[in-house]
Amino acid sequence: MQTILAQAVPNQQMSCQLGAQSVTLIITQMAYGLFMTIAVAGVTILNNAPCQNLNRVVRDAYLGFVGDFLWFDTQGSSDPVYTGIGTRYQLLYLSPADLAAG
Repeated sequence: MQTILAQAVPNQQMSCQLGAQSVTLIITQMAYGLFMTIAVAGVTILNNAPCQNLNRVVRDAYLGFVGDFLWFDTQGSSDPVYTGIGTRYQLLYLSPADLAAG
């Protein structure tokens, strides 16, 4: 499990290497929740997936993503909002080993 260092801003984009994949994440706060777009090697595999507490984001192996993402509320059980990203709400990358153990 690896913590992804996201910022407490309403809209952000970041790139990183995860599970030998070149990953781009776009995190967007909308009026009705926080959403993530995920691209691998420049190809979008998920567009505006909802971010919910303790609910995996990718979920489906057919998308070809190695691992998954999970939002974790460190102070309760609320779905994430941008103002708490990086403090109250942590974005975690789950490796295939983490998913198998879980």
